[in-house]
Amino acid sequence: MDLNDSTSLAELMSRYVSTETGFGVPKDGWRICLAHEFKEKRKPFQAKDVSLSNMIEHVSLGVRYLRWWYRKTQVEKKAPFIDMFRALPLRQIYGAPLGGIGGGSITRGWRGDFCRWQLNPGMYHYKTVIANQFTVCLRRCGQTVYQQVLSTERPPTLQGWNWGYCGEYAFYHALYPRAWTVYHLPGQNVTLTCRQVSPVIPHDYKDSSLPVAVFVWDIENKNDYALDVSIMFTMVNGSGHKDDKSGGHWNEPFHLEKDGESVSGVLLHHQTPVNPYTLCIAAREKVIHQTAFSPKGTCSALWSDLMTDGQLDSPKDSSPPTQKGEEVAAALAVSCSVPANSHNSVEFSLAWDMPKITFGSRERIYERRYTRYYGTKGDAAPSLSHYALTHYSKWEESIDEWQRPILQDGSLPAWYKSALFNELYFVVDGGTVWVELPEDADISGGLRPEDGGLPAQPDVIKDYGRFAYLEGQEYRMYNTYDVHFYASFALIMLWPKLALSVQYDIAGSVVQHDPTERLNLMNGRYSPVKTRGVVPHDIGDPDDEPWVRANAYMIHDTADWKDLNLKFVLQVYRDYYLTQDEQYLKDMWPICQTVMEMELKFDKDGDGLIENSGYADQTYDGWKVTGPSAYCGGLWLASVCMMCKMARVLNCESVYQRYRDILERGRAAFDKLLWNGKYYNYDSSGQSMSNSVMSDQCAGHWFLRASGLGDDDYQVAFPKEKICSALKSVFDLNVMSFSDGQMGAVNGMRPEGVPDRSSVQSDEVWVGVVYGLAATMIHEGMIEEGMRTAEGCYRAVWERMGMAFQTPEAYCEKGIYRSLAYMRPLSIWAMQLALNNRPNHGKTTDKDVGQDSAEALYMFPWFALSSQNM
Repeated sequence: MDLNDSTSLAELMSRYVSTETGFGVPKDGWRICLAHEFKEKRKPFQAKDVSLSNMIEHVSLGVRYLRWWYRKTQVEKKAPFIDMFRALPLRQIYGAPLGGIGGGSITRGWRGDFCRWQLNPGMYHYKTVIANQFTVCLRRCGQTVYQQVLSTERPPTLQGWNWGYCGEYAFYHALYPRAWTVYHLPGQNVTLTCRQVSPVIPHDYKDSSLPVAVFVWDIENKNDYALDVSIMFTMVNGSGHKDDKSGGHWNEPFHLEKDGESVSGVLLHHQTPVNPYTLCIAAREKVIHQTAFSPKGTCSALWSDLMTDGQLDSPKDSSPPTQKGEEVAAALAVSCSVPANSHNSVEFSLAWDMPKITFGSRERIYERRYTRYYGTKGDAAPSLSHYALTHYSKWEESIDEWQRPILQDGSLPAWYKSALFNELYFVVDGGTVWVELPEDADISGGLRPEDGGLPAQPDVIKDYGRFAYLEGQEYRMYNTYDVHFYASFALIMLWPKLALSVQYDIAGSVVQHDPTERLNLMNGRYSPVKTRGVVPHDIGDPDDEPWVRANAYMIHDTADWKDLNLKFVLQVYRDYYLTQDEQYLKDMWPICQTVMEMELKFDKDGDGLIENSGYADQTYDGWKVTGPSAYCGGLWLASVCMMCKMARVLNCESVYQRYRDILERGRAAFDKLLWNGKYYNYDSSGQSMSNSVMSDQCAGHWFLRASGLGDDDYQVAFPKEKICSALKSVFDLNVMSFSDGQMGAVNGMRPEGVPDRSSVQSDEVWVGVVYGLAATMIHEGMIEEGMRTAEGCYRAVWERMGMAFQTPEAYCEKGIYRSLAYMRPLSIWAMQLALNNRPNHGKTTDKDVGQDSAEALYMFPWFALSSQNM
């Protein structure tokens, strides 16, 4: 099948029977009929999926993990950072998440369900709260003619409501950070379009932090008579968690007038002993409400109240605190008149205020970023709601300005535009936390600038806060650095101050040492949790104490990882190249020298090339390697190359000469040991699988290109003709010879055209790696190949497997996936960087791309919107 014929995309809308296209719904994005059912049903990776040879090889690891898992779950009563026995089942239901960055997130599914919750930092709760709904009431001449819950569900509760909306008359359309749901009301000649808006705006460090979203309902009346229309929004006080019934929760109505605008709604106070919060549903005009109702039983009284006159009782008093075992919900309705053959709209907001947070160990209290503007008292929900309802149009203007040049670029395919923006969901829905730096915090690790360290409180962290996101919703470790290496392109291009903040945090941890002995599950030996001079794997587990105890990952001895230090150096120069922040480069330079000195210990024979042994690279830690390898060897040469470049920028001639010598020797050894005439061998061991074709073999060169290097003096690391030959081999074998070229690039492929099945990881497709590979191809002028490579992943994940807004780390050709909702696919923004760097870029855009400011944002997004919006 030709991927460009969009057959799988057409299938997503094949059951849509209406001709209505909705109000203001864009052309580009991910679209699906609410009646769609995915044919492909995949299962999570389990022990039974491991080959017999790999199972035998790792039997000791399995026993150690089982013992550790039992102690963690049954004795400590904690959740494992990776739970191999309780992998998330695939629920093909998720849509664009609500809210800004780092204040918690609530995901609304593509059928309209509120179904994924991350209010406690980094800890996910997957529960559909069925009472959280929108309901429409149509009235003509004082009589209700139609009232319907806008849900396709038929739940066993709330039987007094009219459920079972026909999904064949509705579709969902996502172009993150916005989404649209179009409902044609059968027999009523009325179409509703719900537009969901979240304040996720590049280079905005204030509004982008706000835990709030807006729902705009556009109502099209195509009848020859007027209608009165009410939209009701119902919300349970809680998230479907067991603590919803713990007692002590209560609701109260509120009204806030400010700057000539009034907002009214209901506050739902959720009084848990740890991380209490307030939910808030609000609207601007003709607001009516029901402060409290029980979401159990038939709930027919609320339904009848609305149906009688399109209104709600609107009591003025607060509800009493709930008793243990009880739940409480609230309702808000807005009414408007819609003339014949005309249009009107109503707006709602949903906000949540959890200003102070603690992590699992409860050792420290952190203040979320938005508290800089709204305080820490827990009374900000009305003000947040007021601000959202009066400013969302400005958010949309900024979003349009950001997205327009890309959406109107006629050279870019529609699937890519959808993938580029929709994969950004993870910046919000990656268990993300964004907090203020405490006044007494010291991120330097105790080593001051005069001794080759960092300031205790670098300006970028003081001004922009600390940022962390999970490796994945199932792999619960913050800022996993080898994966952030790929995902970081989204941050450095769109929120560069957050990317730099992460780098300062990582740099400060390099000089730290934690001598606590810990069992390494892979080899059964004990070693220190953190070794000085080594970049940590991660900054901690949200169920423990991130930023205090790093390296939650305990599979291997983290002192052995070679690629983490290299990836630090590569990101330092790339970030400097894209931001031109000279102070950042000066601060990072001594840390770069420290980690490179650690790496040089692995150049045991003095040939300028580091060696590997066992599983000694963090990214592909399940794939054995012996001796110098294409992946780590390539990262090493690129890092040496960047040390040369940084030394020149900082006028450190002696350092330049030293690393220039290492580069010359290392490049010669790399070619001699790994180049086979067509591509770089997986490793230099000469064993049966050493000549496998690794899809990620050019990762080091990719970062050189992304940093404006790879030509002239810096082509010495990877000659262009060899890179192009290697990329062609990868495209021919890993892409086109795998699943008919329809699933992206498999990690490892044998020269004879069959997947390398020597490890669990070698026959997987890693979506984020594929996007990075595609970016490398684009940098080298292989634009068609790069797009074809990435397209296979997008169509597999978003159109066939039903994994929208939960892109996994990995999937195999058939049947299984691994680690839903993963960080690495944010690397798709590396493709955009490569596209921005095309020769004569910008000449193929449509005529109406227009203003220079929009073009500048497209070409140089890190310089465009003001970074002073703090």
